[in-house]
Amino acid sequence: MEKIIVKEEFIKLGQALKAAGLCEKGSDAKNVISDGLVTVNGETELRRGRKLYPGDVVTFEGERILIEK
Repeated sequence: MEKIIVKEEFIKLGQALKAAGLCEKGSDAKNVISDGLVTVNGETELRRGRKLYPGDVVTFEGERILIEK
């Protein structure tokens, strides 16, 4: 499981996918999110700007990302 450390209060979903290396560009992240291929805490998320807080878990293509402080 990949871990992303946030320095601010939150990170946006599209930024998290890029930071984890799962999407190369913001447009790639936008497309996979809008196609319903990303889940946050087990539920499909369609908003690229969804705010992720420590403890949230993102899943995409079998990869899991844990958001930590």
